[in-house]
Amino acid sequence: MKLNELSDNKGARKIRTRVGRGIGSGKGKTGGRGVKGQKSRSGVSGIRSYEGGQMPLYMRLPKRGFTKPNAKKYVEVNLGRLQTAIDAGKLSADKKIDAAVLVEAGVLRRAHAGIRLLGVGELKAKIDIEVAHASATAKAAVEKAGGSVTSPEKA
Repeated sequence: MKLNELSDNKGARKIRTRVGRGIGSGKGKTGGRGVKGQKSRSGVSGIRSYEGGQMPLYMRLPKRGFTKPNAKKYVEVNLGRLQTAIDAGKLSADKKIDAAVLVEAGVLRRAHAGIRLLGVGELKAKIDIEVAHASATAKAAVEKAGGSVTSPEKA
């Protein structure tokens, strides 16, 4: 077998039908759209959701939920990421760790409204960290390693 003999399996590639190319092609004149009317014209899209004056399904269904317009955006940091930074020498486990320290060390780009500490990964170092929120598993893991978690809003 040679490279120039390679080809797709039969039916693997569908050939695009060229419509509107004369009556003899079988797809000429109306181009498979039927005859006349709004649906045979181009640019008609909203007609599919119209139900003859009846309230459309998408309007009958109830609306759910609410998006708070002034919601605070927190940066999520996992314990594993902190341990990696400590191992690399970017963070010092001796000093108190807060948002400014993490940004300065290059662990985060920006702190936004604060930091949310999550418990993914393993923490071996004893750290004293100040965050806006901490998950229960993250708090337990930090305290198990001998450290402490504080929140400025609650303190």
